[in-house]
Amino acid sequence: MDRTFHPRTRRITPFVALTAAALLIATGCSSSSGGKKAEESAGGGTSGKANTPRMTVALITHQAPGDTFWDIVRKGAEAAAAKDNIDLVYAHDPNAGDQANLVQSAIDQKVDGIAVTLAKPGAMKDVVGKATSAGIPVVGLNSGLSDWKTLGLMEFFGQDETVAGEALGKRLNAEGAKKAVCVMQEQGNVGLTQRCDGMKKTFGGTTVNLYVNGTDMPSVKSTITAKLKQDPAIDYVVALGAPYALTAVQSVSDAGSKAKIATFDLNKELTGAISKGTIQFAVDQQPYLQGYLAIDSLWLYKNNGNYSGGGEQPVLTGPAFVDKSNVDTVAEFASKGTR
Repeated sequence: MDRTFHPRTRRITPFVALTAAALLIATGCSSSSGGKKAEESAGGGTSGKANTPRMTVALITHQAPGDTFWDIVRKGAEAAAAKDNIDLVYAHDPNAGDQANLVQSAIDQKVDGIAVTLAKPGAMKDVVGKATSAGIPVVGLNSGLSDWKTLGLMEFFGQDETVAGEALGKRLNAEGAKKAVCVMQEQGNVGLTQRCDGMKKTFGGTTVNLYVNGTDMPSVKSTITAKLKQDPAIDYVVALGAPYALTAVQSVSDAGSKAKIATFDLNKELTGAISKGTIQFAVDQQPYLQGYLAIDSLWLYKNNGNYSGGGEQPVLTGPAFVDKSNVDTVAEFASKGTR
């Protein structure tokens, strides 16, 4: 059941799960998202649900409004919750302090487990400590590979963003790129910084970082357009999320630029753009799998004392490239909202 409250290691294959009903609640914070029934996103029905005591688990991310990446993470989490007889509470806020307040709200509600992103780990340290002191198991996903163990989390599910950035830089070399702009939609997000830094490390050409306001797409579009007009030597725009890559397509057109576009992360529209050739390739970290495994791991810990990876190593879900050679297969899953 999905509720919303206000306020180098191993790779694994995605799971598909079923079922459950949902209940929407509100407790007063302004950062909640609209609730969607887990049975709708996970397939409906009741078959396959775990015959274990009901749990309540909070998933708290740094999702910004309009970022469709997190819809995929959430869908994976809902599928695991439906299978595991879990009441899933989802909340998000891109502001680190407000995200920490959401974790505190989950602690106050005495949830059975918390899955959290660590885009700005310094702001989350104290409240994660409060959760563990209260006996609430905490796992990390997506952001925080360098900090999850230091903060005392049990497990981490995601990709090494530095490695992903390095892989993209090498791919740019193979593409013959000479000058790339790395578009960063959120300042202070360690994962985004690691992507651009990793790219710069292996890319033989010139890398320029460009900061944009990721919560204002017209501003994103105009900022990229202005940069391309100001510097015609840019031959690749590297976005750090699917919505920003799709917006960059418009910017390239408006600027009369010949720059090509690559990105991190996928959604349905992005796979279509790769098929058409308006975007060259994407780095996929499997967000559905991150959400699914984070929630499922808390059920496994509660009911069987398990740690994936032994609690010592992260579980890496990426990176992998999606381009014209494999996009048709990936697009089938993206159309279902799972890639």
